[in-house]
Amino acid sequence: MNTQAKKYTKKDFVSNQEVKWCSGCGDFSILSQTQKVLSEIGRPPEEITFVSGIGCSSRFTYYMDTYGFHTIHGRALAVATGVKTQNPDLSVWVAFGDGDGMSIGGNHFIHTIRRNLDIVCIMMDNRIYGLTKGQYSPTSLRDQITKTSPFGKLEAPMDPVAMALSSGATFVARSTDRNPKHLNEVLHKAYQHKGFSFVHVLQNCVIFNDGCHEPYVGKEKADNTLMLKDGQPMIFGKENDKAIVRDGFDPKVVNVADVDASEILVHDENSSSQGQSYFLAQMSEGKFPMPMGVIRQVEEPTYDGAYTEQIAEITAKQGQGDLQELLDSGDTWTVE
Repeated sequence: MNTQAKKYTKKDFVSNQEVKWCSGCGDFSILSQTQKVLSEIGRPPEEITFVSGIGCSSRFTYYMDTYGFHTIHGRALAVATGVKTQNPDLSVWVAFGDGDGMSIGGNHFIHTIRRNLDIVCIMMDNRIYGLTKGQYSPTSLRDQITKTSPFGKLEAPMDPVAMALSSGATFVARSTDRNPKHLNEVLHKAYQHKGFSFVHVLQNCVIFNDGCHEPYVGKEKADNTLMLKDGQPMIFGKENDKAIVRDGFDPKVVNVADVDASEILVHDENSSSQGQSYFLAQMSEGKFPMPMGVIRQVEEPTYDGAYTEQIAEITAKQGQGDLQELLDSGDTWTVE
């Protein structure tokens, strides 16, 4: 009898649905790498579920040959919470956009992170509402011209990574649609993490916001991005001649030649303190290079794990015939 585990290919995760994204959309790259990562992980499609909200990116569920749930605007994480808690053995993935996740879904984003639900959450950020034809989104830049801001957007953009970190996310990473190898590596790490894994992907919308991430994916990307590597100094630039040091509580860009090597910050993605991750979150656009890679990765109890244990404990008590006595007593109990 052949007991060898089945080898999966990318095609095993490609559905028979026609992909209805605009030619050149960055979502194609993200979809392709996700399918590739799942084949490399080696779990069968029936052990995986994709949940999405509304928007161009949320058509993701149709293109994955796995279980899927195309939900309503902003509610993907709420539905994913139900899916994971009731089916803890499933690998649950959420795919949504910046408008869906940061606007109407912002509250669910915060509280799903707070609970540390064990899922992978991919946010495709093109800084625009694409499906509804070009309105500005929460991540659109100040002064950005859109159909709903013809004279320029007035408010500052939201930063999904900063929001995730401040909400206590146990895994936070950033990549781009134009760097498939890097995205592949990040998605693998997100899957391996036990807890809420947030992957922020800079994604281009060729129709309504073309070139929105050009500084971070184009010819000047080396000077505008900081490629984080655990245990390595924060050095960047075309010639690797720039570095990040601490200036009080703030980051500062310096020339490598002008400082002692001991002054250059070293990335520690597993630090139990949130100090470094908050420090990296301060590196706003235009003033600093944008951090790429795994920003934070720590282990904490998961909501679905605690939920499963609590149900088992209650069921055991019920089987012993003392559940009603426990409830009538008014006492509280905790799951160790």
